[in-house]
Amino acid sequence: MYKRLSAVMFPLCALLLAGAVFWGYQEHQEKNAVLIKAENQYQRAFHDLTNHMSSLQEQLGKTLAVNSASYRMQRKGLVNVWRLTSQAQNEVNQLPLALLPFNQAESFLSRISDFAYRTSVRDLTKEPLSEKETRTMQSLYAKAADINKELGKVQDAVLSDHLRWMDVEVAMASADQTADNSIIDGFKTVDKKVSAYPENDWGPSSASQHVQRARANVSGPRITAEEARRNALDFLGLSAQAAGREIHVTENGAKTDHPTYTATVTTGKGASKTEGQRIVMDFTAKGGKLLWYMNPRLVKTRSLSVGAAKQKAIEFLKNKGYPSMTPVTYDEYDHVAVFTFVAEQNGVLIYPDKVTVRIALDNGEAVGLQAADHVYHEASIGVGKATVDEAKAKSALHPKLQVSGHRLAVIENDEDKEVLCHEYTGKINGSQYRIYVNAGTGIEEKVEQIPDSARAIL
Repeated sequence: MYKRLSAVMFPLCALLLAGAVFWGYQEHQEKNAVLIKAENQYQRAFHDLTNHMSSLQEQLGKTLAVNSASYRMQRKGLVNVWRLTSQAQNEVNQLPLALLPFNQAESFLSRISDFAYRTSVRDLTKEPLSEKETRTMQSLYAKAADINKELGKVQDAVLSDHLRWMDVEVAMASADQTADNSIIDGFKTVDKKVSAYPENDWGPSSASQHVQRARANVSGPRITAEEARRNALDFLGLSAQAAGREIHVTENGAKTDHPTYTATVTTGKGASKTEGQRIVMDFTAKGGKLLWYMNPRLVKTRSLSVGAAKQKAIEFLKNKGYPSMTPVTYDEYDHVAVFTFVAEQNGVLIYPDKVTVRIALDNGEAVGLQAADHVYHEASIGVGKATVDEAKAKSALHPKLQVSGHRLAVIENDEDKEVLCHEYTGKINGSQYRIYVNAGTGIEEKVEQIPDSARAIL
């Protein structure tokens, strides 16, 4: 009996053991293949990054070397700088640097990309590079050389010491922050150097300066935390003795040029359908104007149509002091309708002056309002007059575009400048578009595809 059992079990066990060994070997091989593939991708991204950073420095040098009156070559050089910076940003994102302090270098690349793009898209024959912008490019050239020197050291270490990027992931995930790794140390050095650079004067193409100018448009006296509390109560339509509600106000950025107040309203029993709900609002400290409002309650059902929700949004804006606003886009998430409204002056749409309203589709309650763009742009935008008439502007459109609507609108172009345009709505190639033709030059400024969801409110 034992012999017969052994005769059966021994081969079976041997077969199972061999199978387990073979399975383990396969798993090991597959794991190694995945690790090798990941390592190869990291190595490729890193070496591409060093090559593109070297090319970026070279291209900045070439752009500075051309004659200041050679606008075509300047534009070509700036476009190449933008392209190379974008590629470098993409390669940085492919490296395992999520836990590594490399944000200063990433921000620096982003600012170069933004500077190069916004400078290259403008008409350099009418608005050539200023002396400040030329000095900025000279500074960028010197800084790019410095960064390339440090990246070159990292690359030499990677090649000579056969360093692996997979070890970087292990080192960053480890609790031991003192672990020595040439790659990590090299990138930390690059980031530290970038953070030590003096701030560039990015010229009129800088998006951050555009935001600062917009914030400077906010008018009114400085308010206190208590006034912010009263503003929150007024917006919610509550009395100063609102029973069952706790209102907490905090100041943000007190020592900055743009301080704000955050008011958090906690509803108590019987105060709302959502007991204990936290409603949050932000106000500017200067003027006490509402920047945004959010009531993050859960919306479980939908009972309103798009048209009914739009009407609720219009009524809400009118009641809260936002008259003459026109809906231009619509979307829907988790039974909440999201409408974007823009200001209207004498039949002209003012796109930079906009608000976004969130309407709950179960009962039509406004559960969100984003009004920062309205606050920052309301007093700064002028409409002006169109010097190119509708017929001439229309001639700039694609001949096969089926135009279904026209109106005047002020938009922000690629240089963050507000320009008056002829807005044409039309269909081509099975899709709907808004096409903006500059009312002063007759040249197309921007093309936007209209999503299917937005057609319901057009």
